[in-house]
Amino acid sequence: MIFPASYSTLCPSALAEFVAESYRLENVDCSLLVRGVGDTYLINSHQGRFILRLYRSSHRSFSNVQAEVGLLFTLKQAAVPVSYPIIDRHGEAIQTINAIEGQRCAVLFSYAPGQAERTLNERQLYIFGQQMARFHKVSAALTLTGDRWTFDNNTTLFDPLAKLKAAFENDQESYTWLQNAARRIASHLASIDTSKFTTGYCHFDFLPKNMHFVGDSITFFDFDFMGRGWLMYDIASFWQHMAIEVYAGRMTQQAFDNNYTIFLSGYQSHRAINEQELAAVPYLSLGFWLFYMGFHTTHDQFYSFIQPAQLKVYVAFLKHLETKFWF
Repeated sequence: MIFPASYSTLCPSALAEFVAESYRLENVDCSLLVRGVGDTYLINSHQGRFILRLYRSSHRSFSNVQAEVGLLFTLKQAAVPVSYPIIDRHGEAIQTINAIEGQRCAVLFSYAPGQAERTLNERQLYIFGQQMARFHKVSAALTLTGDRWTFDNNTTLFDPLAKLKAAFENDQESYTWLQNAARRIASHLASIDTSKFTTGYCHFDFLPKNMHFVGDSITFFDFDFMGRGWLMYDIASFWQHMAIEVYAGRMTQQAFDNNYTIFLSGYQSHRAINEQELAAVPYLSLGFWLFYMGFHTTHDQFYSFIQPAQLKVYVAFLKHLETKFWF
């Protein structure tokens, strides 16, 4: 009897054989890059480089992956620069693999050339804004087959807080502050006219680590957390990234302001944003943080992120946002 497992790391050499057979690739070599919600493998072959993503069955169902694949195919067809799924020899984009813990979905993606840049230059900021806007124009008009979650006050504020309660067992003061902050921000958003906020599929993790540049060419990847909500959540994800850089002393406030202006200029060259949407961006950052903090409680890979010392760091940054940007 093989003892049951909740998670397994699949053998790279066996995956190399599987990929070679499924996609008719030659001289395939496979190596594990990252363990996570989905394990990421680098595929080298005679036909070129690819990325193989193995999704955890406990976190991503076939229907979840189906929606991600559908979005990426649509974006590719619209010439939005994304890493896209590769079709196998049977015309399928999603594989199912019988692992010890059960069936896991697998998708082979095109390789995103270049590298991530922690700090984008002016040209890269403008291009990033342009291409995010092009993605949003497509995603706002799209209805996908497959299940994805919705980003709203419940899923980004209150549901994550419920998941985090046990993690803050010995720091009730910080937990109470987060609860109050969530209620205040929800009340603030309810007090403004959000009827003109554009809704669509969001990447929800638009950080520099999830895009590669080669000169002025950009490629987006890692749409694993994509879901439906206000498109401004994507702008908020990048806004808060730069806010962290300022908070950590890696960027000046003047550079933050200049970079954000250039990024928005690129974005608005392809898609308009109304003033109320822009004004909401700093407030949406709390939902971004609570969403991922809540997710960390569900995933053993991120156990270290919900330890008391780390949680204090997160809360300190959020209190900084409150002082500098909220209300």
